[in-house]
Amino acid sequence: MKTQKIPMRMCLGCNEMKPKKELMRVVKSPEGEISLDFTGKKNGRGAYLCKSSQCFENARKARRFEKSFSCRIDESVYEVMADELRKETENG
Repeated sequence: MKTQKIPMRMCLGCNEMKPKKELMRVVKSPEGEISLDFTGKKNGRGAYLCKSSQCFENARKARRFEKSFSCRIDESVYEVMADELRKETENG
């Protein structure tokens, strides 16, 4: 039987390669809106992150989201993403 290939992605926070299913996606829509994508199906440019607040803060401090999406990201967007991440990890 053929072994199935597992897609790997790099976390922006810890720079580790992990299976895509274990990571959450941060997406920049064609309209320029940046949000968390827990389903992995939203349209737009994606970047991946571990589901931990520590990786989120590391990526935020190093401005890795801005480098990945080639744009400036407002602090309010980071706050909304942090709140969404907190809610998801509490429910998750």
